Amino acid sequence: MDIIKSIEHEQLKSKVPNIKVGDTIRVHQRIKEGNRQRIQVFEGIVIKKQNGGLNETFTVRRISYGVGVEKTFLLHSPLVEKVELVRVGKARRAKLYYLREKLGKSAKTKENVGADLNRDDIVVKEVVPETTEEAQAEETQTEVVEEVVDTVTEKTTEEVKEAPVAQEKTTEEVPTEEAKEPEQETAKVEEKAEETEAPKAE
Repeated sequence: MDIIKSIEHEQLKSKVPNIKVGDTIRVHQRIKEGNRQRIQVFEGIVIKKQNGGLNETFTVRRISYGVGVEKTFLLHSPLVEKVELVRVGKARRAKLYYLREKLGKSAKTKENVGADLNRDDIVVKEVVPETTEEAQAEETQTEVVEEVVDTVTEKTTEEVKEAPVAQEKTTEEVPTEEAKEPEQETAKVEEKAEETEAPKAE
């Protein structure tokens, strides 16, 4: 029995709407038609709640075109998208079967005017953070990514270290060329001086 309860506990919703018998609610139900999905809204009075746990259900009754229609929903069903509270009614019974014989205004419950429509949801189970093998696998993946980033940074630092060395070599070569240029200029000046002296001697 413990295995069955554990399996059912996994299927339970974490939060469940706080519904009471006699309330007028609007149920948003997901309906599949072939490959399409749509949400259908069913509004009516809650006439009964029964069972408990995963099999908990509630029955909603409404009158459409003079015909009474009742629909039973599973409280923990994934097809029940949302439940909205429209009107809080006064009910002194757990099952409102007597509404089936009523017509018109008498087929509704009296409204509780001072009631708050913003009810807090009932917390069925607390959401526990994942501490499974999947979380560990994600941590290892992040570590691998960090190692790759480190290798990239090491390569970039080596390239930065090599760059100033190349600049130093170029700076050493420049002054030698500049030093050669003044020597050539002095040789040209001496040649001109010799040429001017030669005609004077004649």
